[in-house]
Amino acid sequence: MQDGTEGGRAGGAQVDFDPFAGPLPAGTAHARMDELRETHPAFRSTAGRGFWVLTRFDDILAAFQDPGTFSSRAIAVTDPDPAHQWIPVMLDPPLHTTWRRLLRPFFTPVAAAVLQERITRHCAALIDGFASRGSCDFVTDFARLFPTAIFLELVGLPTGRLEEFLGWERAILHSRPSTGGRAEAMAALTGCLTELVQDRRARPREDLVSAAARFTVDGRPVTDDELLQLCILLFLAGLDTVAAQLSYTFWHLAREDADRARIASDPDVIPDAIEEFLRVYAPVLPARRLTRDVEVRGCPMRAGEMVMLPTAMATRDPRAVPAASAVDIDRPPARHLAFGAGPHRCLGAHLARLELQIALREWHARIPDYRIAPGAAPVEHASLVLGVDTLPLSW
Repeated sequence: MQDGTEGGRAGGAQVDFDPFAGPLPAGTAHARMDELRETHPAFRSTAGRGFWVLTRFDDILAAFQDPGTFSSRAIAVTDPDPAHQWIPVMLDPPLHTTWRRLLRPFFTPVAAAVLQERITRHCAALIDGFASRGSCDFVTDFARLFPTAIFLELVGLPTGRLEEFLGWERAILHSRPSTGGRAEAMAALTGCLTELVQDRRARPREDLVSAAARFTVDGRPVTDDELLQLCILLFLAGLDTVAAQLSYTFWHLAREDADRARIASDPDVIPDAIEEFLRVYAPVLPARRLTRDVEVRGCPMRAGEMVMLPTAMATRDPRAVPAASAVDIDRPPARHLAFGAGPHRCLGAHLARLELQIALREWHARIPDYRIAPGAAPVEHASLVLGVDTLPLSW
C-alpha cells in the first residue's frame, strides 16, 4: 500500500467530494465514484472536516483486512470521535472477535434458511397488497417495509410500531445534521431499546436480545449498555442496508428491459444476478480511523484521520473485474466487497442474500413487466449507506 507511483508525493490530491450532498438524481454517486477512481487512486476530500478516500479494489481490501491500522472505533467520516460504540461493528479485535463468535450462530446459512418460509409469506403479502393497483412507490411501499418486519421479529420488537421505527431510522441515517431531528430520533430509539433490554432481562423470550442477555464476554456477563449498543446496531443495519440494495436493484431492472425479462423468465438466475447487483450497486460507504501514520498511493495519512473505503469504488474497479460498471447477469462469479472483508465482513450476509433472492422471485412472479412511472425522476441519498429515496413504478 506504499506505492507512490500515482497520486502525487506532495500530499495527495484535494478533491471536492461530498457523497452526503444529496438528494441527487439516482445513479449520480456511483458514476462520480467511477470517475474519481480512474483519476485518483487515493485523495483527500475537502468536504466537512476533510477525510481520505481510497478508490481501488486492492487498497480497499487491504484496509478492511488491517484493523490494526484502520480501526473501526469510528466508522463514519462525519463522526471521527463518536461517543457511542455500536457492537460489534465499532469494535476492533480481539474484543470484536469475541462478540462475532457469540453472534455467529444466529446468522449462519442454516439460521437464515429457518426463516425462509416466513420471509416468503411476508414478501408475497406485501406485493399482493398493491399488485392490482398498477403502480407503487417501490421504496415506500416495498423496499423499506419488506426487510423490516423480519428484523423486528428477529430481535423481538413489535411490528405494530413499524412506521414509528422507520421514521427514527430515516431521521438518524438520512437527515443532514442541519435539518434537525436526528438527536431526537436517536433519543427515542435509545429509550425504546433500553426498555427492550430491561424487559428481556426480566422476561426472556425466544429472540436474539434474550439470547444476547445471557452472553458472557471475557468471563463476565454482558452489561445493559453493551446490549443497548448491540440493539442499536442491529436496528440501524437491519432497517437500511437490504432496503438500499433493493432500491438500486429495481431502479436498474425498471430501466433495463433485457435484464428484467431475464429475471422474470428464468428465476434460476436470481442467485447469480443478486451477486452482480451487489457488486455493481454496492451501497455502503464505511470509514475507518487511522491508528498510526501511513502512506497510501503517495498520500501521507496521519494517525487519527478518517479514511473512507467506498465499497462501490472497489467493486466497480476495472482492475478487479472487466467492464466492472456494467451489469452482466451471465458473468462468471466475480469478487466483490459489498459485504466488506476481513474481520468485519457483514455478519448478516446470508440473511441479506436470502431476503434479496426472495424479493426478486416473488415480485417477478407477480409483476414481471414494469417501468419507472412517466415523468418520475428517482433521487438518491447517502449517509453510511447509499440508497434511492423514491422509485415510482407502473405496470
